[in-house]
Amino acid sequence: MKSRRIPLESEVDKYEVGKGMEDGFCLWTDVITKGWISTDGLIKITRPDGSVVCPFIQNRRGMIFIREDDYIIYEEGGERHCCGGDKFHLRFQETDPA
Repeated sequence: MKSRRIPLESEVDKYEVGKGMEDGFCLWTDVITKGWISTDGLIKITRPDGSVVCPFIQNRRGMIFIREDDYIIYEEGGERHCCGGDKFHLRFQETDPA
C-alpha cells in the first residue's frame, strides 16, 4: 500500500542553551555508558562544578538527546521531536515568516 503523509502545522524553534527548551540534562558519562546512541554532535554543557551534561527532551519514544543545530518541533497535544539542521529545510517549510 502506498500512502502520502498529510501536512501538519507545527511550532518549531531552533534549540538554544539556556532557554529552557529541554526537559532535563543527563550526565555525559551516563550517555556514554548507558546509552545505545551515537554521541556525534551531541550538545555538551560544562557546569560550574565541572560535570558535563547533555540536554534532552522526553517523548513517547523515550529520551531524545539534542544535537548541535537541532530544531525542536512542537506538535498539537504537546508531543515534541528533534530534527537535525541538516534535514530540517528538506522536511519543513516556513508558513509564517515572523
